Amino acid sequence: MPVPLNLPIQAAAKLVLTQLVNHITPSSSEASIVRIAAEMLAHLGYPDTWYYDCPAFVLLGSRSLASISGRDYRPSEETVGFQNLVTVDLSPRSGTVWGDCARSFYVEQGICRTSPLGKEFARGFDVEQHLHRAMLRFVHPSTTFNELYEWANELIIDVGFENLDFLGNVGHSICERREERLYIESGNDRCLGEVTCFTFEPHIRVRGGKWGYKHENIYYFDGAGVACEL
Repeated sequence: MPVPLNLPIQAAAKLVLTQLVNHITPSSSEASIVRIAAEMLAHLGYPDTWYYDCPAFVLLGSRSLASISGRDYRPSEETVGFQNLVTVDLSPRSGTVWGDCARSFYVEQGICRTSPLGKEFARGFDVEQHLHRAMLRFVHPSTTFNELYEWANELIIDVGFENLDFLGNVGHSICERREERLYIESGNDRCLGEVTCFTFEPHIRVRGGKWGYKHENIYYFDGAGVACEL
C-alpha cells in the first residue's frame, strides 16, 4: 500500500506540536494555547478542521482527565501555572484529507517540555511510549478493531493504569467524513487492513491518579503488512 495522502497534513500537525512547546508558559491557558495552535496550523496552510469547530482540543490540569467530545468543548481560561500537564489534540483538514495528532506537554517548575524530567509525570510518559511500541508489534492487517480494543485495554490495566475514554475506545479510522469513522471499540469486527489508516490514542491515567495522558499518531500498513507511523 502506498503512503497515504494524509502524510503532509499529519507532518504539519506534528510540526505545530513540536513548536508549541516553546509557547506554553505558566500564564498560558487552554484558550490561549488553542488560539496559538490554530494560528500556527493556518500559517502552514491548514485553517480548517474536521473535528466539529475544534482545530485544537486542549485540556490541562484536572481537565486532562476529562473525556468529552469536541462538539461540547469550550476552552478554559485557567492558567497553566508552574506544575501541570497539558494535552493538545490537533485535527487539521485539507478538503477531505485529515490530520490527527495529540501530545502531552509537561510543565515542571514553569518550564514546558515534551518529555518530563521529574518523577511525577515520568511513569505516564513511559507507559504511553510503551503502548504505542507494543501496538506496532501486535497489529497486522487482519487484526480487528475489537481485538485491538481488547488487547489495549488489558495492557492498560496490566501496567496499573486506567482508560479514561468513557467507552474505553483507543482510536478510530481516518476517513473523509466524521460520521464514517470506525472506532477501536468493543464489538467492531472490521479489520484494520480494511481502512487506509487509523489512529491509536490511549487516554490514560495511573490508577486513581490526577493526570490524564494522551499520545496519538496515525498508522497505516505498508506493502508487507507492517504497521508504520505516518
